[in-house]
Parts: sequence; C-alpha cells; structure tokens
Amino acid sequence: MPRKAALTLNPATLLKTIGSRASSQAYRDKDLIFSQGDAADAMFYIETGNVKLTVLSKGGKKAVIAIFRQGDFFGEGCLGAPSQRTSSATAVHATTIARVEKAIIVQIIHQDPAFARLFIAYLLSSVARIEEGLLDQIFNPSEKRLARTLLLLANFGTKSKLDPTILKVSQSTLAEMIGTTRSRVSFFMNRFRRMGLIDYNGSVHVHRALLTFLRRQ
Repeated sequence: MPRKAALTLNPATLLKTIGSRASSQAYRDKDLIFSQGDAADAMFYIETGNVKLTVLSKGGKKAVIAIFRQGDFFGEGCLGAPSQRTSSATAVHATTIARVEKAIIVQIIHQDPAFARLFIAYLLSSVARIEEGLLDQIFNPSEKRLARTLLLLANFGTKSKLDPTILKVSQSTLAEMIGTTRSRVSFFMNRFRRMGLIDYNGSVHVHRALLTFLRRQ
C-alpha cells in the first residue's frame, strides 16, 4: 500500500487559496491590531513584520504570550463559538497584515477538504510553537529568552525569509516580551554584541552565531 504524502504546512499556499477575499493593511510599530475583549470575527496573516500577543490580567499585569512572524496566521480563536478576543495583538515595527473574515474561512473549510486538512495541521503546529514559547517564559533565564526572541523576530529558521531581517525594536519592547527589565536587556544586548552574536547600533542585526549560542545553553 503506498504511503500517504506528508502534509506540507505552507501558510502562503493557504493564503493563496483565500485569494482576493483577504484585505491587507499596513501597521506602524506598536499599532494595535485588535484588543482583548473585542469581538473575534476574523483571522489574520502576516505578510511582512512581526506581531506580539499580550494578555492583561484583572490585576493589571500584562504578559506577552506569543510572538508571530512573517508567514504566520493568528486570531484563530474566531473559528469557535461567537466569542471575544482573549488577548491583544500589536505590531512590532512596520508590519503588513491580511485580514480574512471568519465567514470566508469557514466557507472554504467546508468546501475544500484539502484546504481544511492543511489548515488544521498548520493550526496544530502553531499551538505547539506557542506552548514552546510559554515553557521558555516559565523555565528559561532571561538571557536565553532574549536570544530566542531576537531569533524569532529576525526570522531565523523560517522558509518565508532566507535572510534575517534588520530589527528596529526598542529595548523596552524586548523587555516586555521576555518579562524582564530594560536594564537587563541592555546588559545582555551589550554582551551579545561583544561576543559577536549581534550588531547593535539603534537597529539590531542578528548573526547566525546567536542560534549556535542558544543551542549550547
């Protein structure tokens, strides 16, 4: 019996299926895409840039729960029962995002079984990556969390962009993302620069050596 081909998790292919039914919008750094408590009525695809998801507790404490990059979908919570957003999504530097109405996604899932299989597989892989990020926040020291965040933002390890990007992200934003202080971020950034892992002078150029550093920790 011939073996079934593995599912190819290519978000760009999924977006191509959606086609002109998605609408694109440009966001500046720190622009809000949706807020916690908003109606969950659409999904989003990152064409360029990065997005962070944050949760605000009743006590006013804010935490970053996920970082998405070029080629990622997010906002899939809309596909359940009518609900509200459980987190806020914010652009990290200049970002372009395609918005797809919930009704369109649901219609394609019902009409196109191949799309449905790929979409479900992609969402499962996305959930696994978010869980990995949460474990990183809980168990790893802030230096390792910063290295991982820089690599994510620079698109290392993705097929959507072969060359890492030049990052224009503030130390305060990085501190919020990894759950530490700006002074600690500054200390680690200077250390990474001295070690030749990054170039840092207003913007950040991440070198592949940072990936090697992270794997050795």
